Amino acid sequence: VRPVDFGNARDSEKYLTLLDTYASDPMGAGKPLPSSVRGRLVTDLAGHPGAYCLLAEYGGEAVGFATCFLGYSTFRARPLLNIHDIAVLPGWRGKNVARHLLAAISELGRQLECCRVTLEVREDNPRARLVYESAGFAPAQCSLCMEKPL
Repeated sequence: VRPVDFGNARDSEKYLTLLDTYASDPMGAGKPLPSSVRGRLVTDLAGHPGAYCLLAEYGGEAVGFATCFLGYSTFRARPLLNIHDIAVLPGWRGKNVARHLLAAISELGRQLECCRVTLEVREDNPRARLVYESAGFAPAQCSLCMEKPL
């Protein structure tokens, strides 16, 4: 597991391919990324100071990824790291790729002096929930996530 180098075209394409595969999955958005998003995502993430993107590779093949963003806990007066996206290619699930990604994210959080790592998981994805729980994650005190499209 290593950081994505968005200055490297191969890394950028690996990341976009993994993200697009995840977006197309029923556990993602169920459809591929729009070309307008693909066209600007690398530049936007490379220029976002709180973005941390990771690739999991096996033998040079990209098999999983994570997109994390640095936030801040006002109750603890410390940064926190949110896992915005994490996914493993279907053929690599059950082979500890997610565990390696989660371990790398936890280490990154410690290096950034974060108080915690957060993530959201779909209620209809018990397999992912088990992976997260086995890595030390537990349900947060909030009971509902909400959003408002802008």
